[in-house]
Amino acid sequence: MSRKSRKKRRKKGRGPSPAVVPRDFEIRFERLDGARWRIPASGSMRVDGIIHATDRLFEVIRDDQSPRQVASVATLPGIVGASIAMPDIHWGYGFPIGGVAAFDERTGVVSPGGVGYDINCGVRMHVLDLEADEVARHAAGIADAFLEGVPAGLGSTNPGLRLAPDELDAVLVRGAAQAASLGMGTDEDVERLESRGCIPGADPAAVSARARERGIVQLGTLGSGNHFVELDRVQSVLDPEAAEAFGLREGLTILSIHTGSRGLGHQVCDDFIRVMLEASVKYGIELPDRQLCCAPLGSPEAERYLAAMAGAANFAFANRQIVARMALDALAGHLGRRSIRLESTVLYDVAHNIAKWESHPVAGRDRRLLVHRKGATRALPPGHVELPPVYRAAGQPVLIPGDMGRASYVLAGMAASGEQSFSSACHGAGRLMSRSQASRTTRAGHVVKSLRESGIEVRAASKSTLVEEFPGAYKDVDEVVEAVRLSGLARPVARLVPLVVLKG
Repeated sequence: MSRKSRKKRRKKGRGPSPAVVPRDFEIRFERLDGARWRIPASGSMRVDGIIHATDRLFEVIRDDQSPRQVASVATLPGIVGASIAMPDIHWGYGFPIGGVAAFDERTGVVSPGGVGYDINCGVRMHVLDLEADEVARHAAGIADAFLEGVPAGLGSTNPGLRLAPDELDAVLVRGAAQAASLGMGTDEDVERLESRGCIPGADPAAVSARARERGIVQLGTLGSGNHFVELDRVQSVLDPEAAEAFGLREGLTILSIHTGSRGLGHQVCDDFIRVMLEASVKYGIELPDRQLCCAPLGSPEAERYLAAMAGAANFAFANRQIVARMALDALAGHLGRRSIRLESTVLYDVAHNIAKWESHPVAGRDRRLLVHRKGATRALPPGHVELPPVYRAAGQPVLIPGDMGRASYVLAGMAASGEQSFSSACHGAGRLMSRSQASRTTRAGHVVKSLRESGIEVRAASKSTLVEEFPGAYKDVDEVVEAVRLSGLARPVARLVPLVVLKG
């Protein structure tokens, strides 16, 4: 093979071919109850697949390729319980988006396909001491202020926040706390973040030079696609007791941030897919899909990936912390209320794409597991020791964004989710159309006009984003949340509706 051919293979992420075996399992569905469906284990599947969905959602899901991915994940070594799919499931790289799988610490594996390219893509919400009616009166100007004040879009950079190499190392290790130390937030903010905004075990040395190069100019930026800055109105309170604990009431304004680890996280995933392809060969792991390439937990390859992934996750926590502060400054500047920065409280910040060491009940006893959540949200129950004291009685805030034209939700974790889903819930509405399908369906001008007629001001870094992310491209978030409620994974606390949206 020529040098040019070898370089081309490396660039495409193609390593030695692991043992890809025929998919010998059968995809058939059995109804368990009103919102759960089982794919019984067959062939090389080690556990069942479980899909959480209402009848209406299941009719869409069953015709997608994602159930086959659920079954494929069930073949991986050391998987525990079941291969789980949330109601917002759709096809993804390796694991389905909306997939959850936990692996035994002794016999299991870690797979970059179970985390995804946008490591710790997630959502952060602030409760503002600001009436939504005031936001509605100034919506167009606020939207312009967001567009000017928050770097957004594909390849966007933040020239005002260029990091020295040692400063980037600190972000990779400390996450949101490092952003707070730079004046972008407070220690009180950090207390209300998942894992306090820092995944332990990060090692900057495990992050490649190319990943660092991409990340060093992108801290404090909003990604493209479905990433956003949004102001919402609390339209209705559905659980008054939990809403009081969360500081929510009807008519208040919520600031939501959805972004992740940007190019740094993407590069970490890309780097380690090559490593894991080689590891799958080295350790003799047979796969039904090479996108499920993985390494045994405890192996050097797995340890390096987890160290790099933790660094990327911490970068994402810091990124959301900084983007939130930039958005608050833009909002305050437009309204002439500089004190608004002091009048906002972090509700919570959740990771959607992550692999984390956690303890969960399995067959009546707690086990230490590596839980992969790809397009899924942690949903800890009331009383869990990892929750901030202020949320112990209510359960973890579970932040579920809809599309830019329809509702979002705040939920609370429930005890049943521990046995059913390793304390996990959905992460959003979930795509109904691919981006290319959406692009053939509508035009950017029509999207802007339609949203404005609904009382929503939208701005975007590109017209293509508006088209790819238009409301019809997504499932009905009300139906998705109903499935989660029926399954006992999380309970609705408040329904939010959008007023101002900035898309990346």
